[in-house]
This record gives sequence, structure tokens and C-alpha cells, in this order.
Amino acid sequence: MKRFLILSLAVGFGWNLQAQVTERERPAEWKNLVEGARFMDRLQPMKGEILSSDVWGADSVRPRLVDNGIELPETSFWGGNILQTSDGKYHLFVCGWPENSPEGHMFWRNSTVFHAVGDKLEGPYAISDTIGRGHNPEAFRLQDGRVVIYVIDGYYIAPSENGPWRYGRFHFDARSRRIVEGLSNLTFARREDGSYLMVCRGGGVWVSRDGLSPYEQLTDRSVYPPVEGRFEDPVVWRDHLQYHLIVNDWLGRIAYYQRSKDGLHWVTEQGEAYMPGVSVHPDGQVEHWFKYERLKVFQDSLGRAVQANFAVIDTIKWEDQPNDNHSSKNICIPLNKGVLLEVLNRDTITADTKTIEVRIRAEKDFDPQKDVDVKSLRFGAFSEVNFGRGCKAIRSHKVGKDLIVEFDGAGNGMQPDEFAPKLLGRDKKGRLLYGYASLPYVDYHPAMLSAAYPMYDKEGKALTLEVKNYGLSSSAPSQIVVEAGGRKLAEGQIAPLAPYATAALRLDSDFVPTEKELSDLTVTFYTDGKETGRNKLNY
Repeated sequence: MKRFLILSLAVGFGWNLQAQVTERERPAEWKNLVEGARFMDRLQPMKGEILSSDVWGADSVRPRLVDNGIELPETSFWGGNILQTSDGKYHLFVCGWPENSPEGHMFWRNSTVFHAVGDKLEGPYAISDTIGRGHNPEAFRLQDGRVVIYVIDGYYIAPSENGPWRYGRFHFDARSRRIVEGLSNLTFARREDGSYLMVCRGGGVWVSRDGLSPYEQLTDRSVYPPVEGRFEDPVVWRDHLQYHLIVNDWLGRIAYYQRSKDGLHWVTEQGEAYMPGVSVHPDGQVEHWFKYERLKVFQDSLGRAVQANFAVIDTIKWEDQPNDNHSSKNICIPLNKGVLLEVLNRDTITADTKTIEVRIRAEKDFDPQKDVDVKSLRFGAFSEVNFGRGCKAIRSHKVGKDLIVEFDGAGNGMQPDEFAPKLLGRDKKGRLLYGYASLPYVDYHPAMLSAAYPMYDKEGKALTLEVKNYGLSSSAPSQIVVEAGGRKLAEGQIAPLAPYATAALRLDSDFVPTEKELSDLTVTFYTDGKETGRNKLNY
């Protein structure tokens, strides 16, 4: 039905589908996903009070909630995310350009970054001041309270959301790794120690000690899903439990949702993270925007995403001409934030685990003892729960204001690398309940050893290289193995390293490598005989 609707709208508006649309074939198994499996199932009806048809735009986006997000008849807006200040105000940092610009939407290369302010999270937002030139802004707050607004090729920084703003440029250290599709459309997540993890447009992962100091690359390949797609506009964030990453296939108009415990190793959940048609009014009416891009999220005090912001346009970008009826804006869509969960089993859960106890935490706006439909719950690996399988609830009891639910362990599907099993179900009003649970035996702040490219001493027949710990905890004694051309070149031991500490190693080589072999090295780390990291280094 969704595919038919998209195609019908395309024919109705005369869109050139080959220009900016390719219908991606969904995996057959996605037809069996239950509600709550897809990230887009968390999107809720839009908020707003002014519904109007007397506005620009194709019939597909009229009437619409004009007090949702930000729009002006004379300005095309794009991108942007929101920060909140202690006075309760919401600050949207968004870019835009005059609607009557000679190139229409393609004038985006000359974007201006605006600071807009609103009293409500969903808007409306009104421009407060102009910050400077730049496109695809993303704002974040440093540990010392300063505000950074990333734009393509640079950033603005100020003591607070109200400026004054100073322009600067980030510095990047690729660390002898191929930069995955350039350094644009960057997205940032603050780590617990105040450092920052960054994902670039191509899916490379980088880390900076304070958000401004050089970003150092950890990956040698994209962390995006291994599927066909023209990927851009990643958004990464971290909550109290894990990292989240959504990336958009702009040509296929489908986005993918991923999760990670360390920001480096990711799993991809089934189903669309978002796609056209997700902007729905409380009465079910849909604002059918042609494109939804530049997703950003607003987070609560625990880091959970409670609102999605999208840049939307009502037609193909290059058909948005000056002084016509087409344009773009920023919209706000509330998100189901999920419930707080923790597994109480102390021992590692396996296929043989008889029962699993899960604590559902009470919150100001949520009473699990009164609100949860226990019989509806399923729990376990997302690969099971997303299809309506997983563990069934067998009993529950109260502890303080919380609810403890005991599940039959059969069919939990949890593998040794599971770090956040999933719960799906409903409350007693039939509304979606979901959440991810912490596991008491999982290290959520693992060490992350990473090697720089080694130097080879032909006369001494030895490698010298530096290893750095980018994790948030000290590493255990580890083994390092260096391979060249598929053959083991050298190996050695690494003493424990504190976070951000480095070790300079000199390793005797087992053979004299050729220049070709030295140009393509693989460095693997092992702890207690288990592989904990792998780097592929090229020059």
C-alpha cells in the first residue's frame, strides 16, 4: 500500500522519478515486522494549532500545520536542530536562502545560518538573529557550556546560544586510513567523558577529546548497512545506554536505523527508519512532502530522542524555482521516547536460560504498575522481537514504583555479543511500548585499541608502531598481530592502556615484506584469545 501511494503521488505530480527516486526493493522478511519494529513506528502525530491551505506548496502538503517548525513565504529553510536553555526556550539553528534566489533551491550553496527561537519544542520558531554563511548546520554543546554549530567545511562557536559567534575550522587526522567519502555532512554525539564521537557523510567514525581538538579516524570502512544505497545525512546520538545512528538513502528515499554500545561496532535493525509520508496530523491527514532529509533529534535528560526534525521540500529540488509555488521548510515530529529497562539476571543469558527478569522503571509520566499490558510484552534479541517472536511474559510483581516482569527464557535469540535486548508491547490503552534493556554483565564503556600505520626497519627487520586506546575504560593486556599480504608479519604484547593513552611498540618481523605488502596491512587485537578489534591500514 505504501509503495502504491508513493507511485500514485509521483504520477499525479508529474515528478521525474529517474531524477531523484529509485524504488528500493525491501527484504521479503520486512513484510512480517510487527508494529514497533521500525524506528518510524516511534514517530507520533505532529503538533500545531494553525492548519492552513493559504500557503505555498503542492496540493500534497496543503493544508498543513504552519506553526509547526519554521516556515516563511520569502525564505527556503533546510536542515537544523534544537538546543534548550535553562529559561525553557528552544533554539533552532537552521539554514536558509531567499526563495526568489536566481537558482531556486540550488542556491543552497549560498545558505545563511539562522538562530530561531520558540516557546514550544514543536514550534513555531521565529528568526532571532543571523549567524553567518554555511549549510547543513548541526549544533551541540561542549562540556564547558560553549555552543558549536557545525556547517560544511567549518563551524561557529559562541559562549552561549545567543553568541557572539566566531568562525573556525576543524582539523582531521585520518591516521593512515582512507577517508570514507570525504568530510562533509558531519554529525556528533557527546561521550560520557565530554569527548565527541563524529560520523562523516560516508560512514567513517572519528573521535575528538573535547569536540574541537583534532578529530582522529578510527574506521577503515563505512559503518553503514551493507546494502545498496546513496547514503548521506547521518545523525548520531547517545542516550543513557547506547549509541543510535540513522542514515538516509536519498535516492531510494529510505533511511536505516543502527545501534551500538561503543559507537564503532554497529547492528542494523530491520525496517525503515523513515520514508515519505511520516508527517501525520492527529486526525490522520498526511503532509506528503516529496523529500524528508537532514533528520536531527532533540534529546531528553537521559539522551532519549523525543522529537525528530526534518528538512522537507514539496517537489524535486531543481524544480523549486524562484518566485514559484514551491519551497522547503523544517518540520517537527514527536517521538515515542521508550521506557527504561534493565535485566536483573546476573549470569549471561543464553538459549538455555530458563527465565529472564526485566525491571521496568517508573517515570513522572509513566506508571508501569498501572499502564503496562503485561500479556502483550515480548522480550529478547531485536531479530526475534521485531517479528513478534521472543520471550513471553509469565508473571510480574511490584517493587517500589517499578514493575518486575518475568519472561520465559525460551526463544530469546540473544547471542554472546548482545548488549541491549529489546522489549515490545502495549500499554493498557493500546499504545506502543518499547525499550532497550541494560545487561549487568556487559561493559558499556569498552576499551578501543587502534593502531597507526607502522614504520618498517629493513635493516633491523622490525616494525615500529603506535597503539592508542580510544575507549572510555582502560584496556586489558592484549596481543597484537600484524599481517601483510595475508601473512603474519609480526606479533607482540600490549600492556594495559588508560583512555587516550598510547603505546609505542617495536615488533620483530617474521619475514621481509615487499613494498606492495607493506602498502596493505591488517592489524588485529586479541584479549584473552578473543578478537577485540581489527584495523586495515593503507598508504
